[in-house]
Amino acid sequence: MITQAPNAGEGLGLQVVSIVCGNGSCPTIYRSNRGTLVAQGYRVSSIQAGVCLHADESLVEIPVELLVTAARSMS
Repeated sequence: MITQAPNAGEGLGLQVVSIVCGNGSCPTIYRSNRGTLVAQGYRVSSIQAGVCLHADESLVEIPVELLVTAARSMS
């Protein structure tokens, strides 16, 4: 089920692919108009994760259930 994201960014044209909660702001997978996926999740610092990031990169933690649901909806 793909629906338009609330307050969708004009530049990416985000559409909801998968969400694991029914209300409020939750981890979500979006499909963009660029042919990419955008993940909304919980911020994880590079120090917490023990990895090096480029200045334009971020890490987010999302539930596995969200990815499974997203994969099913895209096939």
